[in-house]
Amino acid sequence: MVLYLNIVQILVSIALIALVILQARRAGLGRMFGGDFGVYKTRRGVEKTIFNATVILAVVFFLTSLLSVIVQS
Repeated sequence: MVLYLNIVQILVSIALIALVILQARRAGLGRMFGGDFGVYKTRRGVEKTIFNATVILAVVFFLTSLLSVIVQS
């Protein structure tokens, strides 16, 4: 069981990293590290889908991490 949780966690983390990099690419690297305090922009289309997928994967990553700790103890 722990092996499967670890594999799922690795796959989710790779997907999460890819989605964060995709978001940062659209905003520019300066904004990724805290720069470019521009005007707030509404997310639409693909940008909104990527944002929602990032939030869902972050929750899945958190839950698999929590479940992994509970199973190992």
